Amino acid sequence: MNKQNNTMLCDYYELTMANGYFELGKGDEISYFDVFFRQIPDGGGYAIAAGLEQVIDYIQNLCFTEEDIEYLRGKKCFSEKFLDYLRNFKFTGDIYAVPEGTPIFPNEPILTVRAPSIQAQFIETYLLLTLNHQSLIATKANRIVRAAQGRAVAEFGSRRAQGATGAALGARAAYIGGCSATACTISERDYKIPATGTMAHSWVMMFDSEYEAFCAYCKLYPDNATLLVDTYDTLKSGVPNAIKAFKEVLLPMGIKKCGIRLDSGDIAYLTKKARKMLDEAGLTECKIVVSNSLDENIIRDIIAQGAKIDSFGVGERLITAKSDPVFGGVYKLVAKETENGDVIPKIKISENAGKITNPHFKKAFRIFDRDTNRAIADLLSVHDETIDESKPLELFDPQETWKRKTVTSYEARELLVPVFKNGECVYKSPTVDEIRAYCASQVETLWEEVLRFENPHRYYVDLTEKLWKIKMSLLEEYGRASKAK
Repeated sequence: MNKQNNTMLCDYYELTMANGYFELGKGDEISYFDVFFRQIPDGGGYAIAAGLEQVIDYIQNLCFTEEDIEYLRGKKCFSEKFLDYLRNFKFTGDIYAVPEGTPIFPNEPILTVRAPSIQAQFIETYLLLTLNHQSLIATKANRIVRAAQGRAVAEFGSRRAQGATGAALGARAAYIGGCSATACTISERDYKIPATGTMAHSWVMMFDSEYEAFCAYCKLYPDNATLLVDTYDTLKSGVPNAIKAFKEVLLPMGIKKCGIRLDSGDIAYLTKKARKMLDEAGLTECKIVVSNSLDENIIRDIIAQGAKIDSFGVGERLITAKSDPVFGGVYKLVAKETENGDVIPKIKISENAGKITNPHFKKAFRIFDRDTNRAIADLLSVHDETIDESKPLELFDPQETWKRKTVTSYEARELLVPVFKNGECVYKSPTVDEIRAYCASQVETLWEEVLRFENPHRYYVDLTEKLWKIKMSLLEEYGRASKAK
């Protein structure tokens, strides 16, 4: 796949701030930024991290062309020295991130940047748009796949996606979240995601009869014959004509693998009737695929109503995450570094308590119960802290500090892994199949109460005592300063 240079895909203020840092001699100061999100889409219990591979591609291809520089010169607000600096612009910092496919929770870093201030500030936009989009779609896909209760779900949404990259990378994210395939051909070519498809209603309408259309398709694609049966009348013509075509074309070849697809109507009712018709015709191995504006709620309902479905094709409500289409990831300064290497924590304060940030260069641990291998909570610490698993660990809610729990038989696993060191990539991206399998295995470590679709148990993201005290001292310090004014 050709690598696209997205250097100029940034908010304009990234450039004006970079110019300001440069002019004030602050551009080489080391700063730390966290990417995190505040709210789980659809009121769910967890989200799924995705998009890291595209972040890596972006960082490795960062460079300003002469055309870029000439454009910026025309804006007449950037110094010539700064424009000359951009000619040799390269990311030289460090990045830590959670691997793609990891379940993630609000207010914990899913990616941390340590870099000279100009570099760290400049990459904000692309990091957010990439992680926000793919994490949103991977999260939605995981909800839909869980609702399907083991039935395959294919992503069918390209034509309703927000643009070309929304379709292609949305398919990638959906596959990470658990979808089995995509209808988006370029996603198979570029990201090795299985592409699949059946036919459109127009195929049926191109022929003089539905039966003729079905026979022609079976002859052309005998090993992959799934016929769309709702162009005219599902039960009176579609299913009977499909049965006739299967018997006259496929069975004489010794082929029993076949399928029908329904894209409209009362899916629960029609699939039950169709299943009965197929079985009575001896086509017990014929699969039933359904599509038509599905999401996790509709899928759960029709399964509960006894629908006879083998797999789903889910389009617009998946690829756009229609029910909750914004993943609110943010990029916040959490620390700066002095010339002698001391890390100075920074905090953003708001009258809205939910927008107060967790300061400092941090580690993130997931605490697992050794007996069950279930995740108990996540724990944020200062970067120089370690966890001694031989000693009891006290966890407490950083907002409601009287809620405390001591765990003994536990394992603390770091979530953030090194991705870039001194500007060089030190992380080998897994294949998309490996990411998908990892995602499924990690979701299995969550308690059923966290996996609930409605009113899930809140999974706790706690702070160590040291980090909590630092946060409280900064709040107190800024509170005193505010009163002094």
